[in-house]
Amino acid sequence: MSRARADEEEYWHSSKFRAFTFDDEDDELSQLKESKRAVNSLRDIVDDDDDDDDDDLERVSWSGEPVGSISWSIKETASSSTSSLEGRDSSLPKGSSSYAAFPKQVSSYSLSSLFKGRNKLPSFQSLSDALSDTGVKNYAPELRRPKAEYKDYSSDWSPKDTVRRMQRGKVCSLERFRSLQDKLVLLDEAVAGHDGNVITTVLIFLKRTLRREIFFRELEVRQVALCHLIHFLKEMGEQKLLLDLLRFLDRTEEVALSQYREHLNIQDVEKRREFLKGCIGLPFSAEDTSHIQDHYTLLERQIIIEANDRHLETAGQSEIFRKYPRKASILNMPLVTTLFYSCFYHYTEAEGTFSSPTNLKKTFKIPDKQYVLTALAARAKLRAWDDVDALFTTKNWLGYTKKKAPIGFHRVVEILQKNSAPVQVLQEYVRLVEDVETRLNLATKYKCHDVVIETYRDLKDRIQLIAYKCKVERGSAEEGKINSILNNMQIRWKN
Repeated sequence: MSRARADEEEYWHSSKFRAFTFDDEDDELSQLKESKRAVNSLRDIVDDDDDDDDDDLERVSWSGEPVGSISWSIKETASSSTSSLEGRDSSLPKGSSSYAAFPKQVSSYSLSSLFKGRNKLPSFQSLSDALSDTGVKNYAPELRRPKAEYKDYSSDWSPKDTVRRMQRGKVCSLERFRSLQDKLVLLDEAVAGHDGNVITTVLIFLKRTLRREIFFRELEVRQVALCHLIHFLKEMGEQKLLLDLLRFLDRTEEVALSQYREHLNIQDVEKRREFLKGCIGLPFSAEDTSHIQDHYTLLERQIIIEANDRHLETAGQSEIFRKYPRKASILNMPLVTTLFYSCFYHYTEAEGTFSSPTNLKKTFKIPDKQYVLTALAARAKLRAWDDVDALFTTKNWLGYTKKKAPIGFHRVVEILQKNSAPVQVLQEYVRLVEDVETRLNLATKYKCHDVVIETYRDLKDRIQLIAYKCKVERGSAEEGKINSILNNMQIRWKN
């Protein structure tokens, strides 16, 4: 035992490399030498220069053989080949036929060539050459595509499945449904799915692939699909097909209304008038026929009024057109707008003229409430207060005058206030409001002090009158009026 110990000590101390012992002095000079040797040994790995300053140092393995020698390379190659084969053997099951597919190859390069950075064997390949080698096979398994992608969606889906896919936004071809029965089943499934987009899509497909008579006949017994198609044709403006469908269904009034609706697309006024004249003979109901007649008559009146007023405005012969120039043409305007126009520009004209408001009222049977509201708004805008007063003044058979408003005087007050009527005019109509509470609210809101004072006096409410006295200006005529009423001993106050 002591002999082996001595041999080991002699081996370590006889090596060119100084072995570490605790007896060595850890001086700075020895540390610098060891550091220099370590750096030079690392440089040999990446440098290809054979004339390095430290080539005189010999590298040895743990077995004592110089690294890079022939015997060391043979052992290193054999050990690496054995370990790789053992690893493959352990990873493959026994008896596997794929084991024979991998030949036992011996490494064509030594580990020493990697350490020294030199290729000593002619068969050594670089990494890029190895990757570009066409002889190397890729044994990684190919990932299979989803099974649904191999399915032909244009031929494998039933009508029910097709509708479900369309509801989910999937792309589906309807061309596979060629027979009439398949197309009708597809339509029924779409209706049962209660999806308007799917129903419309199927209807477009059937409209394109079926004869018109068959298409209409099948839709006649499917009211939901029929309503969808009618709405679609109206939205898309397919007027001819819509009229053919309505005629097939014997819906004469709807056919007439659809034809009448075409006047909206006619821009020329004269052509529109002629078109409306032709629509009068269509099979409308009695009520609709009167409306079509009124529309034609109104457009005819508007053409006459527009031509006359344009001439007056251009010539500058009318004062009202000079003071209030027209902002737009009256052509194709509604009846109420035409009445307002006539009350604004032609209020004083005789009833026999086409532009007279009373003529329009009589011709088109405009109700009194509508006429009064329109005329009041027009005359109040012009601040023609005398015309407003005359609008509500009536005479009885004895010759007595009385003011009467079919719309209620509270609405008259609101319209006058919107048109900035003076307080004197407002007070006159606030007094005519029958409901006391409404009258007080309007008088207080629009500061009609005389109406408030007179109402409290009539109510004999002394407390409210005293309270209202604080709301008027001190020293004003209203305050003097309140004091006069409070000092009147003939009034029997209720409080």
